[in-house]
Amino acid sequence: MHWSLLWIGYLATWATIPHILLRNKPPASTLAWVWAVILFPYAGTIFYFVFGTDRLVRQKLRATREMDASGGRAERRVSADTEASLEHLTPQERQHAKLLLHLHEYAISCAEETRLLVDGGAFFAALGQRIEEARHHVHIEFYIWQDDTRANEMLDRLAAAARRGVEVRLLLDPIGCFGLRHSHFARLIEAGGKFAWFRTAHPLRNQWTFTLRNHRKLQVIDCTHCFVGGMNMGREYAGEDPAIGPWRDIQIEITGSAARKFQMIFADDWFFATQEKLLAPRYYLPLDCAQKLLVQPMTDGPDDPDDPIQMSLVWMLNIARHRVWLTAGYFGPNEPLLTALQLAAARGVDVRMLVAGKSDHPLLVNVGRSYYEELLRYGVKIYEYESGISHAKVALIDEEWLMVGSANLDVRSMRLNFELNALVRDPATAADLERVLSTDFESSNRIVAEEFARRSRWQRWNESLVRPLAPLL
Repeated sequence: MHWSLLWIGYLATWATIPHILLRNKPPASTLAWVWAVILFPYAGTIFYFVFGTDRLVRQKLRATREMDASGGRAERRVSADTEASLEHLTPQERQHAKLLLHLHEYAISCAEETRLLVDGGAFFAALGQRIEEARHHVHIEFYIWQDDTRANEMLDRLAAAARRGVEVRLLLDPIGCFGLRHSHFARLIEAGGKFAWFRTAHPLRNQWTFTLRNHRKLQVIDCTHCFVGGMNMGREYAGEDPAIGPWRDIQIEITGSAARKFQMIFADDWFFATQEKLLAPRYYLPLDCAQKLLVQPMTDGPDDPDDPIQMSLVWMLNIARHRVWLTAGYFGPNEPLLTALQLAAARGVDVRMLVAGKSDHPLLVNVGRSYYEELLRYGVKIYEYESGISHAKVALIDEEWLMVGSANLDVRSMRLNFELNALVRDPATAADLERVLSTDFESSNRIVAEEFARRSRWQRWNESLVRPLAPLL
């Protein structure tokens, strides 16, 4: 009888397989979960329902639809500044912009000014200044917030803003802030501010999605200024942790009407975390359609099966006339992006990759190197940054367009993380980024195909061993 029940239970777990197949996940993921259930029927099934289902994704979609149903969100797709912005483009650029409208949930907007903030010191100073100048609200979203002097100084500024009557909201990811307790933010809450965890992983609340993370870095102040990029909050990201050393990162500050769109992104994430709707007109300043700079907000996440950031990267590589320079804190492209890099270089575009030669996640360096040969033989120029940790996620396309954000060029960013980038048309800021990247290329180690091909068998084995694990790292 005991063995009969065991076999019945074993076969019953196979009922999970149709559920897995109906999810229409990527074939490799589907096959992995099916084999897990077959080979480890009890453990595999439990792990699937804890880690592999789309419950969080469905909850996020429901939250977004509920925000839309609340009214006032038609501007997400198109607005007066969108139409005005397109008038300043050439016919070809207008066609490209309309394609972006199809790819992304939030329409192109316009800005008065954009500026690069290179490295943590510049970013923390700029953000701190905007918080001190805030009159109505400060909305902050990070993946990592550390318990150190830099982060505590910023927390004190947020608490001070709340005490003088500014609405302060701070949203963090529980995986990125692992070990940090809710009580750490008591001073902000006591001052009248609000704090919340993004709903990714919290076993006490029956939230088990440890593989999904809110990797976005977004800060909106008075719906006038917003910051987007790769920066987290702490001494490490200012290059002040001697155990890690210098840290290269880039954030962009956007001033003008485009802040409305990024406010909507924060509002969606905040509602998903707290059920508080930020729909009142006081959170959204009037549009100024005379502003000439273009800004395309680019959101991505497991709730969007079309992978719009990856599609946009492929589009950039396809339309570039002569240059695409990319940086990636973590590099592990999937097939569409890998092919687009190869084809762009093969048709004569100057495709350059700046990747981390040293990393806070050393295994990911070998993941990236496992793709070098496939890129080098098509003419992609690869540089390893060794002056410190290179964490920036930026792209420079010809002379006009640049992209700054949180998304790495790896499977995790394209499939599992909630990410946020900003694509900007601003020749002046593009020129600033060109100067930064030119300096970084000059101080980096260029990978030469002939020399790389002579690396040891041990190095080849290390690369091959970690490459299949890239989505989990």
